[in-house]
Amino acid sequence: MGRLDDVDLTLRLTRKEEDKELAAQQERLLRLRLALGGQIGGEIGPPLCVVFEGWDASGKGGAIKRLVDHLDPRHVRVSQFAAPTYDEKRHHFLWRFWPALPGWGGMAVFDRSWYGRVLVERVEGFATEEQWRRAYDEIVGFESTLVAEGMILAKFWMHLSPDEQARRFDRRKDDPLKSWKLTDEDWRNREKHEHYVAAVEEMLERTDHPAAPWHVVPAEDKRYARVAVVRQVCDAIEAAVPDLA
Repeated sequence: MGRLDDVDLTLRLTRKEEDKELAAQQERLLRLRLALGGQIGGEIGPPLCVVFEGWDASGKGGAIKRLVDHLDPRHVRVSQFAAPTYDEKRHHFLWRFWPALPGWGGMAVFDRSWYGRVLVERVEGFATEEQWRRAYDEIVGFESTLVAEGMILAKFWMHLSPDEQARRFDRRKDDPLKSWKLTDEDWRNREKHEHYVAAVEEMLERTDHPAAPWHVVPAEDKRYARVAVVRQVCDAIEAAVPDLA
């Protein structure tokens, strides 16, 4: 896994290219999803879980929207995770994610995930140093267990530059239909950008493993990122179940 500085943020698609590529990949995903769910072929396939992490305003929501757009909403569940509640804090940090994980034939999409322990909880001091340092091995063990049981686990880090993030923040601030996405915490996080970069780099290095590798998506251009995500999910399914390719 290379450094964030190595990510090519110049990759772009025109609107026409996006329309063509996205339509093809969404149709491909629909076929694969129906096969995993047993709607095609009659036998259910392994569970599919797609995990999204990334910078604020990096396009996670837009990528998720395109990922599930062609799927029957009865066949996929999207879960969003924010700060743990008081009751959730009484348990191990992984506990709250178990109920949202998909079973055989199911699909789940996570907008944020267990990686909060080694990102925001690390940087903001919500977890002790002993807790977040221990979490890398706990996460790898957790993911390895899920994959050993048959789960297809696709993990995405949506990456963009601080300058592009600032431009998106400004656009959100002035848009009454999008300003709700922008919080005071988002602005404060920018002041700790270097601390977050260090946390992300270590996360990618220590939790990129054969059972669940990271896919760092250049998200400077939303069109490119959306297509890349849907394509990679399809690739992950076909790699896990070659008969569907």
